[in-house]
Amino acid sequence: MKRAVASLATVHYPSSDGKPMADNDAQRNAITYGIEALRAHFGSRGDVYVSGDLLVYYEEGNPRASVAPDVFVVFGVEDRERETYKLWEEGEAPAFVLEVASRNTWREDSGPKRGLYMRLGVREYWQYDPSGRYLSPRLQGFHLSGEVYERQPATESVDGALTLRSEALGLDLRVKGARMRFHDPATGQDLLTYREEHAARRRETAARRAAEARVAKLEVLLRQARR
Repeated sequence: MKRAVASLATVHYPSSDGKPMADNDAQRNAITYGIEALRAHFGSRGDVYVSGDLLVYYEEGNPRASVAPDVFVVFGVEDRERETYKLWEEGEAPAFVLEVASRNTWREDSGPKRGLYMRLGVREYWQYDPSGRYLSPRLQGFHLSGEVYERQPATESVDGALTLRSEALGLDLRVKGARMRFHDPATGQDLLTYREEHAARRRETAARRAAEARVAKLEVLLRQARR
């Protein structure tokens, strides 16, 4: 028993698989937005871990048993930085996984990865194709029913936008063309990244100052007119 424990302790679990984060700008932008927007949304909670392009190891002692979801969310674990995510240490599988399709990834996402996430107990598995070349429709969802995935159809609005409701996240994901945005039905607002929030605040500040300057200028003109 001691020898077995010692051998497990010496197993190396790499923090990189040597593969690039994305194959193209559209895929990278969607992945980056998903990670950053969800991190900002759940940032006040210490028991929600949001990550992506991080190796998830699911068999202790077997460093080849790994997968790197583009975007994933885990509830019930500490929100802290990790080099890898080991299921046997954390005790919780991701509740939500999003894979963003590209020419080099969509077949694996639709086949082996879907089956793996189902076996790992990932409650919601979604796929998004920014190009529209590989998936039809370009936004697809699956939710775990018992031990198998059932397709979760996206709704389509009159302008062609697709929407999926995530029960796990309490959010919608809306896609129109190459634009993907998480939407909070409680506030009626799209989720922004920290950078987008900062830019929005700067625009609001600039608009307020411009309005104040116009009012001040009008008041000067009115005072001059009364003389």
